[in-house]
Amino acid sequence: MLLTEDPPLDLPTPTGPMRTYVYRPLPAQGTTAATARYPGVVLFSEIYQRTGPIHRMAQLVAGHGFVVAVPEIFHDLEAPGSVLAYDKAGTDRGNACKLGKPIAAYDADARAALDGLAAHPHCTGRLGAVGVCIGGHLAFRAALQPDVRATACFYATDLHQGSLGSGGDDSLARAGDIRGELMMVWGRQDPHIPDDGRARIQARLVATQRVFTWHELNAQHAFLRDEGPRYDPALAVAAYAELVNLFTRTLA
Repeated sequence: MLLTEDPPLDLPTPTGPMRTYVYRPLPAQGTTAATARYPGVVLFSEIYQRTGPIHRMAQLVAGHGFVVAVPEIFHDLEAPGSVLAYDKAGTDRGNACKLGKPIAAYDADARAALDGLAAHPHCTGRLGAVGVCIGGHLAFRAALQPDVRATACFYATDLHQGSLGSGGDDSLARAGDIRGELMMVWGRQDPHIPDDGRARIQARLVATQRVFTWHELNAQHAFLRDEGPRYDPALAVAAYAELVNLFTRTLA
């Protein structure tokens, strides 16, 4: 599918406007713009916000027939349009934002992104979520919302130890609230989520009888990011295939 990127939306949240980027397919030949509607997917970024790799990931997902919304996860801490660099300074700043932002603010942002996407004129209202790194954890929390039908979490940081944000990270404790299907993807060589941490998450999903698939790959943290030394193109292609299959089955 050919794609277009809409003008950014500034969605209202309790902590101020949240800059959100929207990608969608162009109407196919013989289809009017008014009738071209697709399921919606919220894409939660790494701590660096909408970098080049996140932009390209959004394009890839949208190109398989979805309206994709990418919110700035630190809109209340950084100026609109801010992108943190993949270096020590950018990482330090992103981690400081990650730990300092209240859990309630993350949840309000997710609800705003989902509502904004559902209201988009080209969205069917069937919603999913996907995220990488902190975004994988934020996607997991978005899955707690009852209207999220499917969620893909790539190497979700802090999930196993409840250390996201301030105000009490209860993501894993609330796993039983998830109603949609989950896809959990991990790199076995990822130092941020060790073996016992992954085991804790899997045990919780089993104990709460969630509907989920579990994928452990011989990969590093951020193996999906198409910049830097940890990128694994072959595994990325395989992971994207699973992602598209999940959303096609559950949303389309």
